Amino acid sequence: MKQFRQTFRAMGTEHEIELAAPDMEVARRAAAAAIADVRRIEAKYSRYRDDSVTARINAAAGGTPVAVDTETAALLRYADQCHALSGGLFDITSGVLRRVWDFKRDPPVLPAADEIAATVALVGWADVEWSAKSVRLPRAGMEIDFGGIGKEYAADRVATICLERGLRHGLVNLGGDVRAIGPQADGSPWRVGIRHPRREQAAVAGFDLATGALATSGDYERYFEVAGRRYCHILNPRTGMPVTHWQSISVVSPLCVVAGSCATIAMLLEADAPAFLDTQGVQWLGVAADGTLRGPAGDA
Repeated sequence: MKQFRQTFRAMGTEHEIELAAPDMEVARRAAAAAIADVRRIEAKYSRYRDDSVTARINAAAGGTPVAVDTETAALLRYADQCHALSGGLFDITSGVLRRVWDFKRDPPVLPAADEIAATVALVGWADVEWSAKSVRLPRAGMEIDFGGIGKEYAADRVATICLERGLRHGLVNLGGDVRAIGPQADGSPWRVGIRHPRREQAAVAGFDLATGALATSGDYERYFEVAGRRYCHILNPRTGMPVTHWQSISVVSPLCVVAGSCATIAMLLEADAPAFLDTQGVQWLGVAADGTLRGPAGDA
């Protein structure tokens, strides 16, 4: 077996694919096809591109339905399941809250209460009219955002493409969302570190992955601090305010999209996260607001 590794950039961050195969050309072709699909998904669902499916749906808010294909309908169906599972906290229409929460502004500014309230009024997946063939946002100004599941879905697609091409040993890391394509060439699992939410280049724990996926949701990717308080990009769709109970939650599941959505739902559920994660039957590790490790994988 020969080792093939390639890094690439997409979806605003760095990614890596590592494959083991007897034929390097097979590995190269598989990696090229997988990377092309990641970029296809980015182009199709990016909220930053005027020609994306997301942009077309959002531009039609308050107007007529927009036709969708089977892939988009499947993502909408999964988002609907997550919405129900989370009691409405996982809401792909909550991306509008970024209009008032600017995590790039320097110096940072807290949005006014009336600004938050006006934007929260545009959130509401339960009001969206959707089917296997079309979707309609009922109020002008509403938006959908696949950011909460898009990168994880892409990681699962990479694994599928590599497996379809006969590769059985590999690991894909899409900006921290990890999917094992199979164990290492010698049969041993991959050791995947969990980033420390307060110390860069440090790991707080790790998991062994021979198959399945690992995803983390945390308050450290996009945030600002005002008067000693941290405000992160994970926003409660009912209040419009950032979550505060956890620094991060990591989840292991057979699919990356499931691991990622469970981690995000857990962050949104705050104190109720452990009960939710335990009912999902997943491995998980949480770093509480005070920095202590919680969960059945706390000694991982």
